[in-house]
Amino acid sequence: MNIKFNKNEDYNKLKWAEVRQKMEKIYLGGGKKRLEKEHAKGKLTARERIDYLLDKNKPQYEIGVFAGYEMYEEHGGCPAGGVVVKIGYVKGKQVIVVANDATVKAGAWFPITGKKNLRAQEIAMENNLPIIYLVDSAGVYLPMQDEIFPDKEHFGRIFRNNAVMSSKGIIQIAAIMGSCVAGGAYLPIMSDESLIVDKTGTIFLAGSYLVKAAIGEEIDNETLGGATTQTAISGVVDHKAANDQDALDKIKRIIEKIGKFEKAGFDRIEPVLPAKNPEEVFGILPSSRQEQYDMYEIIERLVDADSFDEYKADYGKTLITGYARIDGWAVGIVANQRKIVKNAKGEMQFGGVIYSDSADKAARFVMNCNQKRIPLVFLQDVTGFMVGSRSEQGGIIKDGAKMVSAVSTSVVPKFTVVIGNSYGAGNYAMNGRAYDPRLMLAWPTSEIAVMSGTAASKVLLQIEEARLKKSGEKITPEKEQELLKKIQDKYNEQISPYYAAARLWTDAIINPAKTRDWISMGIEMANHQPIKERYNVGVIQT
Repeated sequence: MNIKFNKNEDYNKLKWAEVRQKMEKIYLGGGKKRLEKEHAKGKLTARERIDYLLDKNKPQYEIGVFAGYEMYEEHGGCPAGGVVVKIGYVKGKQVIVVANDATVKAGAWFPITGKKNLRAQEIAMENNLPIIYLVDSAGVYLPMQDEIFPDKEHFGRIFRNNAVMSSKGIIQIAAIMGSCVAGGAYLPIMSDESLIVDKTGTIFLAGSYLVKAAIGEEIDNETLGGATTQTAISGVVDHKAANDQDALDKIKRIIEKIGKFEKAGFDRIEPVLPAKNPEEVFGILPSSRQEQYDMYEIIERLVDADSFDEYKADYGKTLITGYARIDGWAVGIVANQRKIVKNAKGEMQFGGVIYSDSADKAARFVMNCNQKRIPLVFLQDVTGFMVGSRSEQGGIIKDGAKMVSAVSTSVVPKFTVVIGNSYGAGNYAMNGRAYDPRLMLAWPTSEIAVMSGTAASKVLLQIEEARLKKSGEKITPEKEQELLKKIQDKYNEQISPYYAAARLWTDAIINPAKTRDWISMGIEMANHQPIKERYNVGVIQT
C-alpha cells in the first residue's frame, strides 16, 4: 500500500472512530443516573429490553441513532430522539422493534420522536415486517406540543398507521412496560396483541391527577389503569406479565408461532466474499472531497467476487451501471464515477457529474432492473448535473428528467448509500430520501446539501455583502474574511453527516466496511413484501 492509501485510511478510520464515540454517548440515553433509577424500579432500560428480546446469534441494525443529535439543547436534549428502533430477529423471524426510552424526559415525545416512530412504521409497512412496540412514555412533550400534536405527519398519524397496518395484515405487538397515557394509550390497544407489566405498567386516557381535577374522583394510578384493572376488569389488555423479562418472553412465544408469508422472490444464491477486502475502502476514499478516486475500486470491495456484469460500460461513463450480487442477492448498481473520464468523442468529463449520456443510460438500466425484478443499490458521490450552454443545448434537462422519472416510478426495492457528496438535483436522481429508498445509509464522509460548502459560502457571502453595502456599511478585507468564516462554519455544520442523521434524512451513519451487511439485511427485509404493481416509467418514456 502506498503513502496516499495510508493517509486516506488514517483519516477515514478516525472519522468512523468519531462516529462510534458519539454513539457510545447516545447509548446512555438520559445519563447513568437515570439508567440506575430505571433499574431501581425493577425495570430494564429501552436498550436492555431490545437486547433481551432479539436473538443473540443474529445481527441487529439500529435505525436513527443520531435522531435529535444536537437538537432541543434548550430543553436538555433528546438523545436518539427518545426512542430506540432496531431491526433484528426474534426466534429466527425478522422484526422491527420500537422502544421508548424513559430516561429521556420520561419517554416524552419530541417532534423528532414522532418522526422516528413514523419512520419505523414506514419500514414495517413497506416490507410487511412485524413491528413490536415496547411502550414506556409520558406522552407528548407539552412545551413543544404545537410541533408534535396536530399536523398530518405528527403524533396522530401513528394511530392512523396502526389501523392501516392492521388492515394490511402487518403484525403489531405492544408491551406496556411503563407509563402509557392519553392519546398514547391508543397505540398498544390498536395493535393486534397487547401485554402489560404488573406494578410498573399503566394505561389510561387520564392519570389520577387529571381525573381528580376533571371530575373530583380520588384514585391511584395502579387502581385506575394498572395491569390487574386492564386485564381482569376492563379486558383492554390481553396479557399480564410479572416483570419486563416475562413480558419479553411472552412476545418471543407469540412471534415464534407466526406462519410464513408470501415472499417477493428476489434471487439469491450462496454468498461469496468480495474479491478484495472491504476494509480497504478506508484507504481508497480520499481525505479531501476535491480529490478523484475510482468507484470501481469501491464496488469491487462491496459485491460478491466475479459477480459484476457492467451495463453499457463504454457509454455515459460518469455513471457506472451493472448487475451484481451482494451477499448472494442479485442487485442492480447505479454509482457515480468519481474520476475524470473520456467519452467516445475523446472529450474529458468530470467525475461525480451527471451528463446527458449518463442520465440516459441510468434511466434505461433502472427500467431493466424493474422488468427483471432486481433490487437497486445507488452509490452516491454526486455534485449534480452538468451545466452550461453545451449541456443545455444537448438536452440535459430532458435526460435528467428521464432518469428522475425512472427512479421515481420504480417498484423494486431501492437502497441508497451516500459515500461522499450528495448535492442538488444529483441527490434526487440518485434516489435521495424524497424517492423512497427502503434504507438511506450514510458513510461518515457523506455531505447532503444543495451545493458544496465552498460554492455555497461564496454565493451567500455575495448576498450578505450586497445587503450590508445597501445599508451603507463599508466592507473591508478583514470584514469580508470574518463574514466568510461565519458563513462557512454554519454551512459546514449543516452539510455534516450528523446534521442529516439528526433530522432522519438518513437512517444510519454506518461503518463503510459493513455496507454489504446493511444492504443484505435490507433486501431480506424487502423480500417479505411481494411486488404487486406493474412497472410504468410514467410520462417520459423515450
